[in-house]
Amino acid sequence: MTKRHVRPYGDATGDGMVQVSFTLPVPHGPRADGAAQQLANKMGIDPAMVVHSHAIGDGFTFFVVYGSVNHIVDLDEVKVVEREYPLLSPAEVNSYVKKSLRRKLIVVGGCIGTDAHTVGIDAILNIKGFAGEKGLEYYRELRVVNLGAQVTVPEIVKRARTEKADAVLVSQVVTQRDAHILNTQEMSAAFREAMGERRPLMIAGGPRFDPLMAPELGVDRVFGRGTTPGEVASYLVHAIKEKV
Repeated sequence: MTKRHVRPYGDATGDGMVQVSFTLPVPHGPRADGAAQQLANKMGIDPAMVVHSHAIGDGFTFFVVYGSVNHIVDLDEVKVVEREYPLLSPAEVNSYVKKSLRRKLIVVGGCIGTDAHTVGIDAILNIKGFAGEKGLEYYRELRVVNLGAQVTVPEIVKRARTEKADAVLVSQVVTQRDAHILNTQEMSAAFREAMGERRPLMIAGGPRFDPLMAPELGVDRVFGRGTTPGEVASYLVHAIKEKV
């Protein structure tokens, strides 16, 4: 049985030991170590030990601090989005799409706004894939249109309508001034205005997205860091089943 209340584990179960790293704009030396220890204490780490520090430039020091916290985690209060669908193999995805749609499932993807970071979207869409899994281009019954970087919202809406897309995947890495949030909200609003209930499935992904943000962003699903192509493909099948 899973425990409800847990504490960090270091040397012994429940000892509360944690290790944190951070940088302070302080020249390397005893005063810097003292500043790091003070910060750790204010974070609730007590006693705190500076186990490593070194200069990382003029006037900056990097630290690793080890110590104990009294905080307890209540697992019943943890809110996450858990996968509610099974992970399917490419063959299973292809089989279902072929039998249910009797045509290829069309996916349009890209990085919207000024975001030029295509590593994430390419990892999902390109055949080379990610983490040992082939991307969506590998799936025989999926047709992928990768628009690349810095795609405007009107452009992705227009292309999705032209291609009669079943799903739109957008990746956002740039987060300054909440650009990832604002861009995604703009996109979802544009699709609803242009297509209403006939809009495609909308999926957003990026390392700074919280899967719980889907309602706030106006999209159907949010994927965070570490997502694999197989997870996305399996979700597409799950969503299709829900709509059929």
